[in-house]
Amino acid sequence: MPGALLWIPPYPATERGRAPNPRNHPYDQTISLTAVELLPRRQQEVLQATVHHYVDTIEPVGSKTLVQRFGLQASSATVRSAMGALEQKGLLVQPHPSAGRIPSPRGYRHYVDCLLPKPGAAVHHLEQELTQLSLRWAALDDLLQQLARRLTDFTGLMSLITLPQPTEQRLHAIRLVRTDERLLVMLVADSSQTHHLNLRLPYGCAHQVAALERWTDDQLRQSGQLGWESLPQQLQTCGQALREAIEHKDPFISPNEQSAHVHGVSRLVAQPEFSDSAKVRPLLDLMDCNPAAFIPSEPCRDHWVWIGGEHPHTALSDCSVIQSSYRSGEGSVGQVALVGPMRMAYATARAAVQCVAKHLNNLLS
Repeated sequence: MPGALLWIPPYPATERGRAPNPRNHPYDQTISLTAVELLPRRQQEVLQATVHHYVDTIEPVGSKTLVQRFGLQASSATVRSAMGALEQKGLLVQPHPSAGRIPSPRGYRHYVDCLLPKPGAAVHHLEQELTQLSLRWAALDDLLQQLARRLTDFTGLMSLITLPQPTEQRLHAIRLVRTDERLLVMLVADSSQTHHLNLRLPYGCAHQVAALERWTDDQLRQSGQLGWESLPQQLQTCGQALREAIEHKDPFISPNEQSAHVHGVSRLVAQPEFSDSAKVRPLLDLMDCNPAAFIPSEPCRDHWVWIGGEHPHTALSDCSVIQSSYRSGEGSVGQVALVGPMRMAYATARAAVQCVAKHLNNLLS
């Protein structure tokens, strides 16, 4: 696109001349405040153009190409000097001595926080599509699967949408079944989520099982919790085994164990960044055992972009994750996310995720 003009958004309101540090969150341990210092306008233009070029071509870029392709009003020497300054600040890197530059994770972070352009008109069309799509859903699971598929088709990235879960889940009931020397335990949360335990039944306490279940029913009905200090002496042996199992397992209030509707895994692994099996294997292993772990369970705000090593899971250190939460009328919270390489069209991806989350908010509230 020769002569393409860049739109540089104004920096957010600042104190002491700095852009706000978006990385003040629990997982921010690696990048200093200087990563989000205000850049001179020329460096803003060069960083934005470098990101756009690399997202489109997957090729390092030099100053001459940036001037020609993006119509920068500067000489190649001036742009080359700006690129050198950005490299010194850690926002650009040179993958090979004779190559041009590409964005670093820090560069992507600054781009997302301070230089992200407005999304294109296609996002507006996506909103209209979602309205039509929602008219045809019969069950929430079906709708989330369709939305995940549409997100992937729209962005070319892997999508995940989790079912809404209560922010705090309480134990609602306990069911005990004795089989020979084992005790099968079903724990039921007030969200109807269940979790099963299989315990070795302590010797000589088979006769305590029915009475222990009645005691747990009474406790949960009266106070909503198990008051173990009031457990009758005659139920101590079996009751202590149950208590230790429940407290050790802590089965509830664990959003990472919730199921997720996933679409586009093949799109993710087909990206050039994951041609090395050593990089893609941890992603596939995580997908097999716990896909919801792609979405951090406690984001610090309703919308967030995780870039590279910012993500708490090491399997995603070469990825970016864009997520947005949505809420149902009962106060339960679900997550919408896109996962891809750090080289992605952030403006479109973020707008699409927020669009789907907003649509689910409106539909389920």
